[in-house]
Amino acid sequence: MEQTIVRMEGIEKHFAGVHALKGCRFELRAGEVHALVGENGAGKSTMMKVLTGVYRKDEGSIFYKGEEVQIADTRSAQKLGIGMIHQELNLAPHLTVAQNIFIGKEPRKAIRLFLDDKEMNRQTALLLKQMKLDIDPTTPVAELTVAKQQMVEIIKAISYESQVLIMDEPTAALSDSEIDELFRMIAQLKEKGVGIVYISHRMAELKRITDRITVMRDGTYIDTVQTPDISIDQIIAMMVGREIYQPVKPDRKAEKAPETVLEVRGLSRRNVLHDLSFSLRKGEILGVAGLVGAGRTEMARAIFGADPIDAGDILIRGREVRIAGPHQAVKHGIGYLSEDRKHFGCLLDMDVKTNVGLAALGSFTSGLGFMSDRRMAEVSVKVVEELRVKTPGINQKLKFLSGGNQQKVIIGKWLTRDCDILIFDEPTRGIDVGAKSEIYKLLESLAAEGKSIIMISSELPEILRLSHRIIVMCEGRITGELINDQHASQEQIMTYATRRIG
Repeated sequence: MEQTIVRMEGIEKHFAGVHALKGCRFELRAGEVHALVGENGAGKSTMMKVLTGVYRKDEGSIFYKGEEVQIADTRSAQKLGIGMIHQELNLAPHLTVAQNIFIGKEPRKAIRLFLDDKEMNRQTALLLKQMKLDIDPTTPVAELTVAKQQMVEIIKAISYESQVLIMDEPTAALSDSEIDELFRMIAQLKEKGVGIVYISHRMAELKRITDRITVMRDGTYIDTVQTPDISIDQIIAMMVGREIYQPVKPDRKAEKAPETVLEVRGLSRRNVLHDLSFSLRKGEILGVAGLVGAGRTEMARAIFGADPIDAGDILIRGREVRIAGPHQAVKHGIGYLSEDRKHFGCLLDMDVKTNVGLAALGSFTSGLGFMSDRRMAEVSVKVVEELRVKTPGINQKLKFLSGGNQQKVIIGKWLTRDCDILIFDEPTRGIDVGAKSEIYKLLESLAAEGKSIIMISSELPEILRLSHRIIVMCEGRITGELINDQHASQEQIMTYATRRIG
């Protein structure tokens, strides 16, 4: 049996009246990939933040290579050889690869006052070569793809001689080929005896990359299982403890053609979007598929007025409109849920009530400019109840809610504004299977009420389950359109997604 590197027992953690961890345990062996799974709010991140010294445990014991240790802060964890790669990468974009890897521990010349850049680049090149990565140590990190930046984070952790590496949603923003490259690196780390904690909501990845799986739910430890011995459905059942809603593939055959609410004609932006034309109907979910870099987000931002266009027309219910900025898009009844909700979708340090009212502040303001806190509170309570947002109350800061509940609040913001056209960019990215099922149900109910939805997603099963029609993009162009009937398939979508035109 492999050596146990980390053992956590009876871990307790409280936050301002919230019992976040209740007697939890976890074990990691050398040379294994051990998945830690659970819904948002299950306690996974809190557990790993205790291990990495971000939080101090209230009770319990942590053993590292058989010895009980006290991890007081992140530096203590680093010295032990415990590193973490967060979902939001922690690199300085203006610095080089070498400077990022050796930041805070730069080699120095004989006169200690001066840094030895040549030696730093040499050591970095050696580390990159060991992991078979073709990256120039002198390249500024800002010039690298997200996948390459993630690999720089891994090299940075290795440079501290980490024996434990925690990866939080490492594939969330990667293409299939980049995921393959990441998994190759993980296999190399396993061979070197590094123990890897792998946190992911992508169930198929767990079967492909992990050796064991530990499941958490509501701040408690549920079980640890051998990956080959359990099915994805069994994992999900352990995670959620309830039946999961599964959308039924839409069928439009028997329906009359509904009203066209949005039409895009010849939308173009130099070197980004090329002559995009499509329509959106009332009560329809229009799926937008394509590989990373296909131009899907750029298209959404152009329609919403967040980015300028060089040519093209936008018609709403047959009338041409000019959208020079997001404020005009909102006036025309268009709402946009960005793929990066934390930066562009909400105010994390503000409460639920404020976030729900953000897009419709004018409706809560009197003629003299005074805000009606009571009216905003009433609307917020209604949204929280209707969307089943899990929160202690409307005065809770949004940053303390799980990803899925943050997403619901952002959707609630646009419902408060009563937008008829909703653009959802990666609506379930980074949220767990339970929250996903609730978002699916919500999107279907909105469409049934007559809302029209453009849904961008990188998950093809999601596109096929929810969409009435599907348009596929490649290199800024629409390369195909599918009616989502029984003949539509992932293979068809991928054929269009890799079809270059011109």
